[in-house]
Amino acid sequence: MPELPEVETTRRGIEPHINHQTINDVVVRNHALRWPIPKQLRQKIRKQQIQSVDRRGKYLLLGLETGTVIIHLGMSGSLRICTANTVVEKHDHVDFIFGNNKILRLRDPRRFGAVLWTTKQPAKHKLLSSLGPEPLEDGFNSHYLFEQTRKRSASIKSLIMNSHIVVGVGNIYACESLFLAGINPKRKAGSLSLARCEKLVSAIKQVLAQSITQGGTTLRDFIRENGEPGYFAQRLFVYGRAGEPCAKCGRPIKQITQQQRSTFYCTQCQR
Repeated sequence: MPELPEVETTRRGIEPHINHQTINDVVVRNHALRWPIPKQLRQKIRKQQIQSVDRRGKYLLLGLETGTVIIHLGMSGSLRICTANTVVEKHDHVDFIFGNNKILRLRDPRRFGAVLWTTKQPAKHKLLSSLGPEPLEDGFNSHYLFEQTRKRSASIKSLIMNSHIVVGVGNIYACESLFLAGINPKRKAGSLSLARCEKLVSAIKQVLAQSITQGGTTLRDFIRENGEPGYFAQRLFVYGRAGEPCAKCGRPIKQITQQQRSTFYCTQCQR
């Protein structure tokens, strides 16, 4: 699933091509995504200019003159910049056609993505209104995380993956951040000290920033806006490395299941 770094990489990739460009037309080949694409989407946004290309959590927000297009990439979706000469493939469900002869094309093999429209402030949309702070912004800090962990019996890994606490820390990045901070993913969130919360916040920011710089993580179907894969997988310390030696101590990386997700960690380095 594309996580925050992949979505931010996509945002940065498509922005130069579509920002301040006019949508000449919209082609919807399949309305049946996770939520049905509004039938009147074409009529509502055609001939409007893109005024901003933003991100909130894992949602991309295309700000227009009268509202916002909200895009989610689901489990396997991607957005690509192409032209009218680019062959349309089986899972290419939506085209936004611009006046500069560029097309923003949504490909979504599993159809868990979404293309929605709102005339309200995006922050008030039901999908975005309850999201926690952005992990790379100042609102996500050690004092905030410490307060959120108090009296919590849930594991620290499940807490930092809760989008109501902080957005965009997916499974890969949770494993890597906890390793960098030296924290056992099974540890109860409420047991963390302020000092350990500070280490974890710093680790999350570092891991996400590095991943964005590297262009996201090459796993399964993630492809960047230009058709190239991401490269952060080359830098992973624990995720997907079960049985391999820890880069710090040499002990085998352990794999367990938490909340139906695979967790990878070092039993020696993470306490």
